[in-house]
Amino acid sequence: MNPKLAVLAALVALLPLAAGAQSSYRCVGKDGKKYYGSAVPPACLGQPVEQLNSQGMVVKRFDAAASAAEREKKAAEDEERKKREVISKEEGRRNRALLATYTNEKDIDQARSRALKDNEVAVKDIELRIGALRKRQDDLKKELEFYQGKNKPPAKLDQDVKNTEFDVKTQQDLLAAKKKEVELINARYDEDKKRYNELTKGGAK
Repeated sequence: MNPKLAVLAALVALLPLAAGAQSSYRCVGKDGKKYYGSAVPPACLGQPVEQLNSQGMVVKRFDAAASAAEREKKAAEDEERKKREVISKEEGRRNRALLATYTNEKDIDQARSRALKDNEVAVKDIELRIGALRKRQDDLKKELEFYQGKNKPPAKLDQDVKNTEFDVKTQQDLLAAKKKEVELINARYDEDKKRYNELTKGGAK
């Protein structure tokens, strides 16, 4: 035989072996038919797929639904991990700020006292403004009484009465908020003292 023809014949004989060494894929499509391919057939998308070796034996199975569920689970876990990292970073920042602000518990108590004192001053200031507005209301009331049984009160007088009522209501709301703030101040410094003790006495790192 011609040497060149002999080499060509040998190569042709090896082709089936080379092709057989490759994996193939199989699935049952939504139409109930079986599909095969050297790559996952388009009809297999979204369906369970089997990977076959060169002998046609199943070497691996892919469950489409399970894979999707796993991806969703991993995405949820990644999102939760990111949230925990953000919370951890923020907590670390707050802890560093706390330790940089106070050198001992006495510093926290002094800061609380200053905050409560500032609040007390603000409350007294608001109460004084409310007192002045009440006096203004009394004066306006006397002016209104002057017009009873006579001509209609001037429009400006009516407007002054309404404006003063609005100002009194605004200051009363502000006063209530300032008094409520006392609870928030104490809660804040209670938390600062608790956290400071944990950080400095080995309760937390």
